[in-house]
Amino acid sequence: MTKLDKDFYLRDTVTVARELLGCRLVRILNGTRLEMTVTETEAYCGINDRACHSFGGRRTARTETMYREGGIAYIYLIYGMYNCLNAVTEAEGSPCAVLIRGAVPEGDTDALSLNRYGVPFGELNGYRRVHFGDGPGKICLAMGIDRALNGADLTGDILFVEKGARPPCIKEGKRINIGYAREAKDYLWRFYL
Repeated sequence: MTKLDKDFYLRDTVTVARELLGCRLVRILNGTRLEMTVTETEAYCGINDRACHSFGGRRTARTETMYREGGIAYIYLIYGMYNCLNAVTEAEGSPCAVLIRGAVPEGDTDALSLNRYGVPFGELNGYRRVHFGDGPGKICLAMGIDRALNGADLTGDILFVEKGARPPCIKEGKRINIGYAREAKDYLWRFYL
């Protein structure tokens, strides 16, 4: 598969969010290639988006990564325990990103399952298989992604995305868990298969 290049990320955030669907997220961990196909994303569009960490020009140690040029990972902690992976988009100084909200396991599913549950994939019950990657924290657990990779080059050799098959049908809806974001809670910037 072809690795997505820097130009892919330097575009409109909503476009990138849609086009990441069906692509393959890859993490090289201790010599093992871990893979998941992206099935759900959310666009966060900078200083005018009340749901975005950089809304209003907020610039903190946590959000500084978002202000860099697109094509890097923005990883933050939620609920004090789960890492969330985002792809920074657009030009430097335009703090936008796409949250990788859902993905399905591919390739070495045992390695993914050992990271997530401590047992091989074949030992998972039906519920765990169905819900394996239906949340950003679950994806990061399975792929061994943590804040040490914040700012990592998504066109590099440790954490990257490969072009996938264009999905025949993309659904859109409101982003999840942003009820505080006033009008932005109604933007249809969540994309899923």
